[in-house]
Amino acid sequence: MSALEFGLDTFGDVPTDDAGAPVSYAAAIRQVVDEAVLADELGVDVIALGEHHRPEYSVSTPETVLAGIAARTSRIRLASGVTVLSSDDPVRVFQRFATVDALSHGRAEVILGRGSFTESFPLFGYDLADYDVLFEEKIDLFVRLLDERPVTWSGTVRAPLVDADVFPKTESGRLRTWVGVGGSPQSVVRTARYGLPLMLAVIGGRPARFNPYIDLYRRAADQLGTTAHPVGMHSPGFVADTDEEAKEVFWPHYKVIRDRIGALRGWPPIRREEFEAEIEHGSLYIGAPDTVARKIARTLGSVDVGRFDLIYTAGAQPVSARLRAVELYGTKVIPMVRDLLA
Repeated sequence: MSALEFGLDTFGDVPTDDAGAPVSYAAAIRQVVDEAVLADELGVDVIALGEHHRPEYSVSTPETVLAGIAARTSRIRLASGVTVLSSDDPVRVFQRFATVDALSHGRAEVILGRGSFTESFPLFGYDLADYDVLFEEKIDLFVRLLDERPVTWSGTVRAPLVDADVFPKTESGRLRTWVGVGGSPQSVVRTARYGLPLMLAVIGGRPARFNPYIDLYRRAADQLGTTAHPVGMHSPGFVADTDEEAKEVFWPHYKVIRDRIGALRGWPPIRREEFEAEIEHGSLYIGAPDTVARKIARTLGSVDVGRFDLIYTAGAQPVSARLRAVELYGTKVIPMVRDLLA
């Protein structure tokens, strides 16, 4: 991956219809597919779907939705963002994404993560006390599966494998696999140790504060003798025809979801002033196409990454506004960023 790439990320937030009523989970999933089809038509490079098990989100199995998207698109790459490997089985994750890869003629990507939410652990019978060892052991197995040869492996969190061959194989012989990291140096070094690409979740504060992680990733890969790939980042935002419209559509729904999650984590309710400051100086990319493009270009001038993904949903923004955001990102923001950086 040499040329700068641009993607869109969503957790399948349940939107409202234009009358303000929440749509069904089924309609929310179909909405994500429609948005991905539009992104494909407009030349967006990647669509990434996150995994959640909460009432606000419709996507709990990204690869299933990606398979549906694969059938209706021709060029956009299909990623998770992220797959919570800790509470899943590495063999099944590989099989499901290898299947999406087949259906999409080689466009599948998996982004593995430990998960910033913990609902999946009790749901699938895992102990949160094992949070670290679950990911450490499962990523070790998953990386071995990527070679697409018989695997012998043993650990403490699942049954051992002895000369186990896993199917289906991919046509290319390698499933593109990233690791999503939220700011843990240990996670950065682990990613470098396995020679996997790094995807940074830059969801608050000045983006340039993540430069030390990118430097650490490259230094660790060099010292460990592995490959340092171009780094990616994803950040939340929203595009509308004017700055004011983007803020007014995004803010009330964003505040609801941010305060609901914040209450679980001991955060005070977010104030409008904090929201505005994050747009001005931090990691919220909200506004008209020109505003968002200039901010992305500034970020890419200060943070050395090869891919930028916009998390374009955060709460129950209306269906029509979401489609318009995807349209503006593909037709105006991405070309403008490329021109600015050229």
